[in-house]
Amino acid sequence: MLTPLELTGRARTHVLQRDDLRAALHADALTAFLDMKADAAHAGIDLAITSAFRDFAAQQRIWDMKYRGERPIYDQHGNALDQAALSDEERVAAIMCWSAVPGASRHHWGSELDLVDRAAIPEGYRVLLAPAECAPGAVFYPLHCWLDANLARYGYFRPYGTFRGGVRPEPWHVSFAAVSVPALGALTREVLVEAIEGSDTLGKALVLARMAEIYDRYVANVDTPAPHAVSMK
Repeated sequence: MLTPLELTGRARTHVLQRDDLRAALHADALTAFLDMKADAAHAGIDLAITSAFRDFAAQQRIWDMKYRGERPIYDQHGNALDQAALSDEERVAAIMCWSAVPGASRHHWGSELDLVDRAAIPEGYRVLLAPAECAPGAVFYPLHCWLDANLARYGYFRPYGTFRGGVRPEPWHVSFAAVSVPALGALTREVLVEAIEGSDTLGKALVLARMAEIYDRYVANVDTPAPHAVSMK
């Protein structure tokens, strides 16, 4: 079981750094990913990680840059918003459609991977990690067809596979269920509040005031894995 510091990305004692993958992962998630990567190669797919473990500080940098307007903020359809026209409350709501509050990111657990097919990327192409890249005929469509058929074999699933009223769908984001299911159960509102209260996250007062809604809508409100995936290690 992950500790509160590990759950909120304030410690990395639960992950292993793999320089060859340019990522840090929980040991169990790493073993399953390497098996999946090897099998994907037989299908002509070079399975690569663009993001795995992310600590609290890194998540806060993403959040704060969006809050300050230094990175774009998108609406629920992926369209860039005019940040100058947003109130602080609207800004927080828009950020949460695509980025987690620091401490609440599933990437803190070492169980979450954002995946691409490196073999499918044309020279000079900039990966966006956008739904359009996963659509029929798009650059990563064959990858996601393969993942649809094979993810559960390795104990992985998509927590944001469907829109449930919180985070927008992210088909590239996969989760190792044997780690992430108990982690989600352990990440209580109290643990999350304690992590945020001890930080200087921008908009902290608004986030804390809305914590009950944030937790129910954006943290706990995810798709669930197939039952057999949870027991795989």
